[in-house]
Parts: sequence; C-alpha cells; structure tokens
Amino acid sequence: MTVRISITVNGRRFDRDVEPRQLLVHFIRDLGGFTGTKIGCDTSQCGSCTVLLDGVAMKSCTCLAVQADGSEVITIEGLAKEGQLHPLQEAFWNKHGLQCGFCTPGMIMASHELLRTNPKPTDDAIRHGLAGNLCRCTGYQNIVRAVREAATAMAK
Repeated sequence: MTVRISITVNGRRFDRDVEPRQLLVHFIRDLGGFTGTKIGCDTSQCGSCTVLLDGVAMKSCTCLAVQADGSEVITIEGLAKEGQLHPLQEAFWNKHGLQCGFCTPGMIMASHELLRTNPKPTDDAIRHGLAGNLCRCTGYQNIVRAVREAATAMAK
C-alpha cells in the first residue's frame, strides 16, 4: 500500500507515492536527493537529520513522510541562496565549527532554530539550544563560537 503525498523541499515540489511507514529523512535523501541531511542514529538522539519543517527545526528521523504532506522542508542545501552561503554556514566555516562534517548539517539547522527564537543568545543558551545534537569531533567550543558569529552577522 502506498499513499500519494506532496512535499516541497528547498523550493522544489515532490509528488510521490510512499509507504505510510517511510521516514521523512529517507524521503528527503532517497526521493529528493538531498544528501546533506544525514542519518546518524535513527533514534532521534544525535540530531544529524535536523531540517526545518514549515520553518521549525525537527529531527526528520522522527517524522513520517506522510505527516509532512503539504509541508515545506528546508535542508542544509536550501539555506544557501543564489550561491551565497547562509551566515550560519559561513560562520561554521570561519570558526572551524566542524571537523568530519557529519553532524554539521544538523548543528546548523538546529542553530537556525535557536537564532530564530533567540537572536542574541548567550553561550549557555547556545549550548542548551544545541543539546539535542551530538558531535564526536569538535568538543563544541568552535560550534558555540560559530553560532555566536552568525548571530552577530544576522543581526546586521
């Protein structure tokens, strides 16, 4: 059995027949081809699959594709506009907020949500806002610096 759904990913509409049990992360990666969204733990612990669903950050491994029917999804690929990196992407680059890069898309998308709701966060607020995302490489300090730089850039 399949269900016909329509999801807009990074401005592109996808009309697809999916199994009701298909996760949104698989829809994004396999049917949409947006592989920046990572599959890390499949249990919502790591945050590597974080995307914006109708403007709000969520872990796409915890959502069925059918639940996102009619919604708009923004992935890490959708943040850059016309070849220009989003201030968060640029700040992660400038402040070395990544090493292997596996967690980076989820960290950036979670940071986007944090800055949407708190445009001038303290370092403690940044750490709290990213508590649902795990990184095994950086030790987080450069990630906090990157979010702080992005907040300053986005306030201008």
